[in-house]
Amino acid sequence: MPSLLPALLTTLSLASASVAASCSREVLQEVTKAYVAAQEAGDASLLTGLVSPHSNQVYLENNQVVGGGLADPSGALGSPLQIDFSRSIHDPDQCATFTEIIAASDPHPRVIHTRIVLEPPSAPPSNSTYRAFSSLFRRAVNPDDVPKASLIESIVTDQGDWLFNATGTLELNAGEVWDEIPEDERAASPADVRALGDAYFDRFGDESVEVPWAAEPCYRLEGGLPARGEVRDGECIMVFPSTIIVPYRRYVVDVTLGAASLFVGFPGLDRTQGQAPMPDSHLFRVEQGKIKYIHTASACVVDGCGLNSTAFNAAYWKRNLKPVSFWS
Repeated sequence: MPSLLPALLTTLSLASASVAASCSREVLQEVTKAYVAAQEAGDASLLTGLVSPHSNQVYLENNQVVGGGLADPSGALGSPLQIDFSRSIHDPDQCATFTEIIAASDPHPRVIHTRIVLEPPSAPPSNSTYRAFSSLFRRAVNPDDVPKASLIESIVTDQGDWLFNATGTLELNAGEVWDEIPEDERAASPADVRALGDAYFDRFGDESVEVPWAAEPCYRLEGGLPARGEVRDGECIMVFPSTIIVPYRRYVVDVTLGAASLFVGFPGLDRTQGQAPMPDSHLFRVEQGKIKYIHTASACVVDGCGLNSTAFNAAYWKRNLKPVSFWS
């Protein structure tokens, strides 16, 4: 029987590209707080008590539908997680959020990237709604004030996924600055921030595409290590392939933080799966029209992504020393 996954991912990417009704930033911030609290406690009700499910809600982990929904004990939200760090971005225009979770201290270390798409409330949120949000819905509110989650999709990575190292992710992240962009230095529109993410992925299939990249720190945090480029004439030059078309792009853009999240399908990432697109997330920080930081989380089907352990580990550490391409 043919897989329904390509059709589902196509639908999700088309939905992401369409214009959605807006949500307030304050509501989106409370949604991400509730999501992180739910993941830390292993209690999905902390999220579902805040965001009511849409009648056609889809919940995915690593591009697979989780049959038992958010409360499924086999899912990421089904057990507590010792979270060392989390970062969220908020897209009022698309009524969507993205959250990065780093759990290096947990007995089962993980890095999780989660995208939540909401249907705006039918009534403008009242002050009582905000008070309820702040207490994670421990008091009743008008259901019409509450956004409905139409899509929650997570990329959940752990040992054996692409270059996974939660400790490395945590340590590299600690040296980065993701403060709000000063208002007079922000991009003119979400499209300007999103364009840098698109240029990055377009470059994988077209060597003529230019990817503006800041000279410092000139690496992307890939799995858990710094995949470094070379600084030439004040620009960071990265090694790219030129034959990979990256499909199924889904976006969350936060102009205030100069951030764009792209969920994609990455062909050829797991060597055992041929050119099947693997679950992949890239979080971009854009400053003054250039990429500053990138964080990736990429899931594989087979531990080591089809590379033998010797080659995988050698490539892993080699990337810390000089530019190297896995795509040759």
